[in-house]
Amino acid sequence: MKSEKKEEPSHLGNKTNSLYSENKTDSSHLDNKTNSSPLDNKAVSSPSEKLPIHFRFYKKNSYSYSALLPVVPTADFAKTPLSGIMLYSFFTNQKEDVFEEVKAARSSHLNAFFIAGGPHPSGAPAETLDYFDAVVIGEGEETLPILISKIQETGFSDKPLLQKNMQTVPGIAFKNSQNQMIQTAARLPVNLDCYPCFSADNIWRPLEISRGCPHRCKFCQTPQLFGHQMRHRSVSEIVKYAAYYDDLRFISSNAFAYGSNGISAKPEKIKELLSSLSKLEGKRLFFGTFPSEVRPEFVTEELMDIVQTHCFNDSISIGAQSGSDVILKEISRGHTAADVYNAAEICFDTGMTPIVDFIIGFPGETLKDQSLTLDMIDWICKKGGEVRAHYLTPLPSTDYENVVPAKVHPEVSKKLGKLALGGRLKGVWENMGSDDGTF
Repeated sequence: MKSEKKEEPSHLGNKTNSLYSENKTDSSHLDNKTNSSPLDNKAVSSPSEKLPIHFRFYKKNSYSYSALLPVVPTADFAKTPLSGIMLYSFFTNQKEDVFEEVKAARSSHLNAFFIAGGPHPSGAPAETLDYFDAVVIGEGEETLPILISKIQETGFSDKPLLQKNMQTVPGIAFKNSQNQMIQTAARLPVNLDCYPCFSADNIWRPLEISRGCPHRCKFCQTPQLFGHQMRHRSVSEIVKYAAYYDDLRFISSNAFAYGSNGISAKPEKIKELLSSLSKLEGKRLFFGTFPSEVRPEFVTEELMDIVQTHCFNDSISIGAQSGSDVILKEISRGHTAADVYNAAEICFDTGMTPIVDFIIGFPGETLKDQSLTLDMIDWICKKGGEVRAHYLTPLPSTDYENVVPAKVHPEVSKKLGKLALGGRLKGVWENMGSDDGTF
């Protein structure tokens, strides 16, 4: 380990370039829009005039915008709906506010074509199309520019012609003139090396090194969004974008799966990546930490040694999800409780702090299951680790999208609260489901 300084897991790292100033990711600098729009307060949607393109800015969705700006370079940011082509990306917990905003914009007769993408629209296109004109399903780097070009070619006043043209765009959904949802053929996953990590003169984000996941956890949207086959950005491309940062952090569903199929690690690939990055002057590497995590069965002494040789982090983020083998099997997690204990022990033995994520409220979860999870949480905290606890949120397109989360037993909640007071546990685990829960 290169530094004994305690890292802050919520900090995404210092930047080497002043382009990433606070006002690049804070909507407070947007006074309705960043650039004046030729269509403001006008009802123009003919193909003779290019329509302005606006990303609806939400700070918590900036990673999506960062990936898409390089393929839609003429787009600007807006904090309210504007005339032209409006682009939204949002999570399930944002849907109500977004839907209400778009509904209000339509009521005001704003001349705009609304496109949605991101986790919730991709998982629930039918619901989203009650408010939006089109949904980009899954990855947008290839789909979105093509969809926008179809809209620019025809405008959106001639709806039958536009709908005909949209049928040729893979990876989208829209409603036809009979109000029926049309979902076009799925688009093949993109080659990450063909697209920049971010737009260098706009919003940056941590370096996305991988996409996809071969596992089939019932609560998780990742495979539905990015596929079951892991894809990795090449070392040379990662090194190229690393030049923009002093502190290097990474986006991956499982950082320790870099270069592999996601089932078993390839330490040599991780060593190649980290050794190449560590050769860059003035860089600090944080690998296997927020905003990434690692699966517990991937934590080995060999990988910990590689990380400590090249990186500055003194913690590892681990996705455990439950301390009950019954629940881990039920949710198709693909590892055991023993794997979690083993991963944490390796962290403790090598001087690293395990920061372990748990989800409480899985359907069918009993008091015994929650007690086993509580026992594991208590053990981690007493050993000096940290825990992040979350209450299950059913997500669209997952096996659990329509389930009622189990309630957290009052005694379990009380003990979690005491651990939180000690500073080792963070998160929200309170009962948030209906009265149909377990307890």
